[in-house]
Amino acid sequence: MPDENTSKLFLPSKPIGAWISEIHNASARGEVLQAFDLAERALEDFPDDSVLKYNAVLALARAGATRQARTRYDRFKLGDWIADRPTDAFLTDVAALDARIAKDEALQEIGPERNRLLASAAARYEAIFRRTGGYYPGINASTLTLLCGDLPRAESLAREVLNNFAGGHTGGSPEEYFAHATAAEAALIIGDLAAAKTALHAAALATVRDFSALATTRRQLKLICKARGITTEVLEPISMPSVIHYAGHLVGPRFPQTSESAVRDQIAAALQRHDVGFGYGSMAAGADILFAEELLRKGAEVNVTLPFEIEEFKQISVALAGESWLRRFDTCCSAAKSLTFATTDQYMGDDGLFAYTSQIAMGLARLRARFLDTAVRQIVVWDGVPARERRGITGTAADVYRWRKLGLPAEVIRPAPDYKTTAASSSAAPRMESTTRKPGERSIRAMLFGDVKWFSKLSEAQRPVFVREVLGLFARVLDRHRRRILFRNTWGDGLYIVTADVETAANCAIELQEEMESLDFKRIELPDFLELRLGAHVGPVYRLRDPVLKRMCFTGAHVCRTARIEPITPEGAVYVTEAFAAALTTTRDVQFTCEYVGQVPAAKNYGIMRMYSLRRSRSV
Repeated sequence: MPDENTSKLFLPSKPIGAWISEIHNASARGEVLQAFDLAERALEDFPDDSVLKYNAVLALARAGATRQARTRYDRFKLGDWIADRPTDAFLTDVAALDARIAKDEALQEIGPERNRLLASAAARYEAIFRRTGGYYPGINASTLTLLCGDLPRAESLAREVLNNFAGGHTGGSPEEYFAHATAAEAALIIGDLAAAKTALHAAALATVRDFSALATTRRQLKLICKARGITTEVLEPISMPSVIHYAGHLVGPRFPQTSESAVRDQIAAALQRHDVGFGYGSMAAGADILFAEELLRKGAEVNVTLPFEIEEFKQISVALAGESWLRRFDTCCSAAKSLTFATTDQYMGDDGLFAYTSQIAMGLARLRARFLDTAVRQIVVWDGVPARERRGITGTAADVYRWRKLGLPAEVIRPAPDYKTTAASSSAAPRMESTTRKPGERSIRAMLFGDVKWFSKLSEAQRPVFVREVLGLFARVLDRHRRRILFRNTWGDGLYIVTADVETAANCAIELQEEMESLDFKRIELPDFLELRLGAHVGPVYRLRDPVLKRMCFTGAHVCRTARIEPITPEGAVYVTEAFAAALTTTRDVQFTCEYVGQVPAAKNYGIMRMYSLRRSRSV
């Protein structure tokens, strides 16, 4: 936005039509997070445009960021427009978006509340269907009625939808796709598997690889299959390209240069066999670059994660293999879909940064696969020998071990087929990082910063009550996790916590918010406008002795980064960085969901960060 003090003139960076085209293209590629970011940027130029607002909310809904989608739908007051022009085609889409968010809200609940909300969402869809005759709201009303347990009513609605648009929508590609997908959905509800397969094959031909549409359809049809006891194999025609995390040895003793051609062939065969469309990993000389080259040759996406600044990485992990590998590195990075830096810090001999980078790459692969509703696996070039050098927490063996702990499919390509390994060595786990390290060394830790909004409005008499009741509440929550909490500090209403892992940080954050929400402010004679906001991140930090406090503490650039999140977090929410969200997906029992909220400017001009809203997962 322009600076009011310097200019009253403002020219948009591009026409609104160009923005909308970019948003739609990003969504079609399955990049709904990018679509949301584009919509947010376009709204800076055109803050009152209803189509941009709609697309921003739709992108969040498609990303599974349900709570954020509802917040923005209400903030934009999209529902206010519908009553004025109920038959307007665009406003019908707006009304359907409201119903879609209501559906997603219902599916996050359990027990009787889930059925109540499903019935409410079904009623919203059916009201639109009765008003417009549109097949999209009609089929959704049918599906949600099925999920409520009313099969006869669901079948009746499905047949009505089929009769309404039979024989139509055979021209344009997007409309044709959704017509076939609707026919398949109706057929599954009715129980006509032959018709469902035919419609799904037709839908697959009409998608033009619109991954967002395919993912949405698959998730919807899976719900129907579960409700009707139908195997999901019927959905094979609209299966998605898979996602991989790739890794492997550098060229050297464990990956001889003479094996490059054979390994390349095996990588190409594996990518073809698993229909890989998206790869996440690093770009060291050797297996990483071979994976990137073969992914690009296949027409798949390459998403690169580097541990530190690019030139230093090239000197440490590429240059020693020779000039040709440097050129190949540059070519692959230029063609990569994304380049993520786990940290902008220097290497300083800290191999833990490589493990941190691998964890982020694995997490990003899982986040992408979750959105696309597709398979995710790890493919590595590994000699089968656990890494024993250095601390044993980094390297291909550690990557394999971490992935196997998740119970996810993996494939190993041997860099030298004649290399002999023992059964004991090939199955041994690497020595993972302990919760303590020597003072002055960096370690990967999760961090929380929080404060209570409007604390400054408390009267002098209320301050001791706040310390006793609110900080006392915080202490009780943290005491439940004291074995995994490495540091805690507070000042006024401020809170700073360092934990050994992201699961502990996530549990602390959610429990702190839950306890704060349940606090009876009237009973303790404090104003009820007090609300907690929390920001979380994971990254390398120093453990040092504070000469003033005379105790051990944690410090570093990533502590500062975490501190810049809390001031831009809405009251009652927990915002986490993409690194934190990715790390959470690499835990075995994922109890949390991270909803994307966009590229958010951090406090004190600390740059732009991709942020997620943390919440607890619910099981049906």
